[in-house]
Amino acid sequence: MKKNLITAILMTIATTILLGIIYPLVVTGLAQVIFPKKANGELIEANGKLIGSRLIGQGFSSPAYFHSRLSSAGNGYDAANSNASFLGPTNHQLIDRVKSDVATLQAENPGTPVPIDLVTSSASGLDPDITPAAAEFQVPRISKQRGISQDQVRELIRQHTEPRQFGFLGESRVNVLELNLALDTIAPKSAGQ
Repeated sequence: MKKNLITAILMTIATTILLGIIYPLVVTGLAQVIFPKKANGELIEANGKLIGSRLIGQGFSSPAYFHSRLSSAGNGYDAANSNASFLGPTNHQLIDRVKSDVATLQAENPGTPVPIDLVTSSASGLDPDITPAAAEFQVPRISKQRGISQDQVRELIRQHTEPRQFGFLGESRVNVLELNLALDTIAPKSAGQ
């Protein structure tokens, strides 16, 4: 019995050192060497100031910006509280919220179908991307708010649309933070916006 206890304690110490210290350090070191930008969260800076991550969504409420996908994470885009709304497709609270959001968006852009990702949240609640269709839906509002042509806004969307990964995984997408930064570059917001 004593021999088994000593063996168990030594195995616990050995596996803790190997899997709890050595393995994480090796993986972190390799990630820093091979993929340093991704390993550090793909942070985005503008004018020497950290403004966000390419991997975590942010909320944009101003009509002069493209709006992100909805977030159910904490108070919205809270990476420490990543989760979905946990409301099923037949839940009346979800149905009522989606109907209300669709009506609001239809008033903004009458006669145009509302892309589903503008009225639903992702499973993580932190999705940084929207579909090209969701970006296109917002073109009239952005064009009007920024005082630029719709064609200029569409070209900006086209330039920032990422294709499916490896040509077959996922869907085409547009990173909202990067798109809004590019929008500020070509058409800065006026002081009243």
